[in-house]
This record gives sequence, C-alpha cells and structure tokens, in this order.
Amino acid sequence: MKEAFLEKNPSQGILSLITYIGQLVDEYYEAGYTLTVRQIFYQLVSRDLIPNEERMYKKIVRAVCDGRLMGLIDWKAVEDRTRYIRSLSSWEDPQEILEDTIGNYRIDKWQEQSFRLEVWVEKDALVGVVGNICNRHQVSFLSCRGYVSQSELWKASKRIIQYVHDERRVIILHLGDHDPSGIDMTRDIRDRLKLLTYDTNFGVQRIALNMNQIQKYKPPPNPTKLTDTRAREYINNYGHDCWELDSLEPKVIEELIEKHILDNRDDDLWKEAREKEKHDIYILQEIVDGLD
Repeated sequence: MKEAFLEKNPSQGILSLITYIGQLVDEYYEAGYTLTVRQIFYQLVSRDLIPNEERMYKKIVRAVCDGRLMGLIDWKAVEDRTRYIRSLSSWEDPQEILEDTIGNYRIDKWQEQSFRLEVWVEKDALVGVVGNICNRHQVSFLSCRGYVSQSELWKASKRIIQYVHDERRVIILHLGDHDPSGIDMTRDIRDRLKLLTYDTNFGVQRIALNMNQIQKYKPPPNPTKLTDTRAREYINNYGHDCWELDSLEPKVIEELIEKHILDNRDDDLWKEAREKEKHDIYILQEIVDGLD
C-alpha cells in the first residue's frame, strides 16, 4: 500500500535512490518478503550502489522514511520487527471463534520424530524471515537478541531435558553475525545449556553465518570492532573483516534453515501426521456445521 502524506522536492539523486528502493521492496514483497531498513541497506551495498558506511546507512533511513511519506515506497513492504502493538483477541460471536479454531488447529507433527529442532537467531530484526520457514515446518524459533538471557536459557534447558527424556535427539540451529561476538554466541549457548541441562546430550549447530557462505555469497564486509574483547582471537582466525547475517538474501536464509530441517525429518512420519491432522480438522468442521 502506497499512501502519500506530504509533498517534498528532493534532489534528483535522492529521488532516484527512493525510486530504486521502492522498486526493490516491491520485488521482495511480491515474492513474500518484507524487508527491514538494514536489509535494504545491505541489498544496496551488495549491488555496489552505495558504500558500506554508517553515514550512508543513516541516509538510507531518511530516504525510506521520506519515500513512504511521499507515497513512493509501499508501507507494507518495509517493517520494524522490534516494535509492535499487543492486544487481546476478540470475536463477533461464538460461531466465529469456532471457525477460527478450525483454521488454527494443528497437531505436533514432530511428536513421533527422532529429532526435535529449534532455530535460534541472533537478531530480532530477522525473526520475520526465520519465522516464515519455521512456521511452515512447525519448528519452534527464538530471537536471541544478542547473547541469550539466563531466563530464556533456563526455559530452553527444561525443554531439552523433557525432549531427551522422551527419547528425542535435540538440535538447536543457530544463526548469527560473523564477527567476534557473533561467533562466540554459538559457544556461549552450548556451554551454558550444558551446565543447565546437567550435561544432557544435545547438539548446537551454527548454520550461518559461516566462512564458506561468505565465500559463496560474498556479502559486504565491515571492519572488526577492535573494542570488542574477543577481537584479537577473531582477527587471528579470520582477519580484520566481519559480516552481518542481515546481508544475506532472505531467500538464502530460508533455504539454509529448510535444508537442515529436512535433513533431520522423517518424511513418512511427517506425512502420517499431516493425514491425522486433516482428519481431525474434518471432524471439527462437522461439529461446527452441526452447531450452525
């Protein structure tokens, strides 16, 4: 939805930039993706249209803001995934809530699987991308927002202990930046969960961002922050460049997650669970139709 609220006369350069951003987000939106401003920035950097500089990022923030107010950039195609309104659900009548129940009914299709997966992503801004593919395969996902809080790790430890008790192999798929802290976060998750689960057998796999993916997709680099206490070890291992997970195409992130999900899923058991779910939905619809 493009909706104008004010008239402005930007320079030809700014207008061209806004127009290009509008076309870019339209293409992604038609493909089923909404972008954050930082993702837009990295898409422009990866196309060698702008330099990878903080001052340029601020320029893109202003361009997106003005472009939306001028009616040149779709409001729905760009989102802020860190701020959203919360409210209680409501319905017009009992019939409506019953219909909604049918639409939202699902069984735990991983119940009979040998593995139990969770996807953890470092940045809250990417939870929309991660959520799309995880919801499709009914896999739980967590926005770590940097280093995971003690509260969330404790909750995760209780889930892991229960899964293992039910004879399931637990695997946490972790995605983070390739920088001193981002690399260390994978280790931190593994070590702290090991403590909280009394050394229960589980796996933590870092599926992105890794050096082989950097070499393949060539995301734009950033200079490593020397103020990071882990910078020296990182530089010794990887050099002075670092890379943000946001710089990968959303489709690439989805494909990486989906590959690891399917690699650990028994498709025959999955199909059986889907058939049971369909049967349950049919029964629910029969009940609702009878009440009507």
